[in-house]
Amino acid sequence: MAETTTEPTIEALSLVPKAEALQSMKDFKSDQEVRWCPGCGDYAILAAVQGFMPELGLAKENIVFVSGIGCSSRFPYYMNTYGMHSIHGRAPAIATGLASSRRDLSVWVVTGDGDALSIGGNHLIHALRRNVNLKILLFNNRIYGLTKGQYSPTSEVGKVTKSTPMGSLDAPFNPVSLALGAEASFVARTVDSDRKHLTEVLRQAAAHPGTALVEIYQNCNIFNDGAFDVLKDKQQAQEAVIRLEHGQPIRFGAQSEKGVVRDRATGDLKVVTVTAENEADVLVHDAHAASPTTAFALSRLADPDTLHRTPIGVFRSIDRPVYDAQMSDQLEAAIEQKGKGDLAALLAGNDTWTVVG
Repeated sequence: MAETTTEPTIEALSLVPKAEALQSMKDFKSDQEVRWCPGCGDYAILAAVQGFMPELGLAKENIVFVSGIGCSSRFPYYMNTYGMHSIHGRAPAIATGLASSRRDLSVWVVTGDGDALSIGGNHLIHALRRNVNLKILLFNNRIYGLTKGQYSPTSEVGKVTKSTPMGSLDAPFNPVSLALGAEASFVARTVDSDRKHLTEVLRQAAAHPGTALVEIYQNCNIFNDGAFDVLKDKQQAQEAVIRLEHGQPIRFGAQSEKGVVRDRATGDLKVVTVTAENEADVLVHDAHAASPTTAFALSRLADPDTLHRTPIGVFRSIDRPVYDAQMSDQLEAAIEQKGKGDLAALLAGNDTWTVVG
């Protein structure tokens, strides 16, 4: 589990009005009937988010959920906050405008692996590199659920679906690797059924100033059931899941007998059986490292087909300038330098002419 010392009341939420009275999970449940397939992992995520929201101590009128298109994108209907069910893949773009213009809001994006990584891929990477004050929850079930079971950008090679009857030829995206490559300042992964871990990751994401991307492995029991069973079964998970904790050695296994070390010949990371001779070589996880190099290497440990040796937790959490704060500073400076400004002159610039008839 990730470290638990960060309180979600720091700079990331400092401008958002606080609630006047204590709130409970019930306060964040809307009056809309929740309509997902029975057994869908989205129910667990919804319950975790509704249960976590009161911890923020924010007025629910100042919390916004923006979604794109997909099963996960029903989310805003079920939250008793403001929300918008927006356009396919464009939720990060819409949320960027909202977060940049209304810094008194806590803005959350809910998206899926298809919505975010296919048609929405361009919007996602630019939100991450800009470091807008957004919290992006990416539900990854490795399938298209709303459109009834086509392969998605995270489906494994060889995946047989309605759209790939002979098996998918596409190499899948690794959302954590993608986010780290886009210079995201906060990147984490968790699992829908692990309520404690999911809540802790949400807590840290909320506290983070800037864009926080949280990949949530989410089971689609209709079109891709059991995709993450190896990470959920208690026996298998001991060998398959690597829990990242900042400041702690990266070890796993039933007796913590496995560890992650750096290969001295290649510089890559590898898993070894820990012995007295190599114990000192086991990496200590540093989520706050300025370079994303080791975090990226950790994201590549998991086998994309079997998911064995899958790290979960916070891969990276660093401080860097937040886009909306910088934009606000620029606007204030422009007003101070030029008064109220002249919009007509700005639009005209020096490259317009008057054509006389």
